[in-house]
Amino acid sequence: MKALQKYIDHTLLKPGAGRADIEKLCEEAKDHGFYAVCVNSVFAPLAKKCLAGSDVKLACVVGFPLGAMATEAKVFETEYACREGADEIDMVMEYGLLKEGFNDDVREDIKAVVDAAASFGSIVKVILETGALSDEQIVEACKLSEEAGAAFVKTSTGFGEGGATLNAVELMRKSVSDKVQVKASGGIRDRKTALAMIEAGADRIGASAGIAICSEE
Repeated sequence: MKALQKYIDHTLLKPGAGRADIEKLCEEAKDHGFYAVCVNSVFAPLAKKCLAGSDVKLACVVGFPLGAMATEAKVFETEYACREGADEIDMVMEYGLLKEGFNDDVREDIKAVVDAAASFGSIVKVILETGALSDEQIVEACKLSEEAGAAFVKTSTGFGEGGATLNAVELMRKSVSDKVQVKASGGIRDRKTALAMIEAGADRIGASAGIAICSEE
């Protein structure tokens, strides 16, 4: 197993966060050797500047936190974030349409974002919002995400119906091929929980408590 900090996307997405908060987030990520920072797209230029010269990646959320935006809006936000330096895009799936069975629309929404990101050499993680889905819907969401070319499936926004669970992570891992990775995010605040998520199949951990997670013995 690689060092725990290399699983961490050091995350700040809360409303009301300002430039000083993002600067602090980036400095913490560099100091602690986290894999990436994850921020709202408005902060992409600032975060990229703060991370310059480090190996910390920049992830930006798209269609956050509801996922219920027009595909064209998600594509525009993706292109903006990537143009400003985002290495990774964490997009929210339109899970309302998934729940109604409009699978083709869900797949095309994801694919449009994947294609937009790929034109900049960036990858996409698809946030499923697993707390709002049945096990069968989680399996279907994973299948659609892989078909659309996503690099990751991700549990939660942290703003929706529940956070990451071991059941969801295990199910997601079983529902995609080894070409797709799994990110656990939402409510992970301590080392024990983070390690359990990794054991269940998570390749990445999204957390605002990354320092506390990696500081515990």
